[in-house]
Amino acid sequence: MIWDMWKQGFAAWEQATAQYMEKVLTNPAVLGPAGAMLSAAMKTKAATDRVVADWWSTMGLPTRRDQERALHKLNQLESRLYDLEEQLIAKKA
Repeated sequence: MIWDMWKQGFAAWEQATAQYMEKVLTNPAVLGPAGAMLSAAMKTKAATDRVVADWWSTMGLPTRRDQERALHKLNQLESRLYDLEEQLIAKKA
């Protein structure tokens, strides 16, 4: 009984909040600055990623891109190995 009352209260709060947030988040006065802030954050992240990658390279260590490239090649080799194993098993049978 208490749980049902809590669920009803929560549902009412959620509906009212959703309607309010929908109005706020479709307001151009909110969207403009939010978009500008997101753009600035993404530019900052991109610059930070470049600096970190350069630092790793300077230290003689692989960057994230290098590691991803090596992992991709490793996955390709593993896939080919599985294919060869399946062919070998098929020939034995």
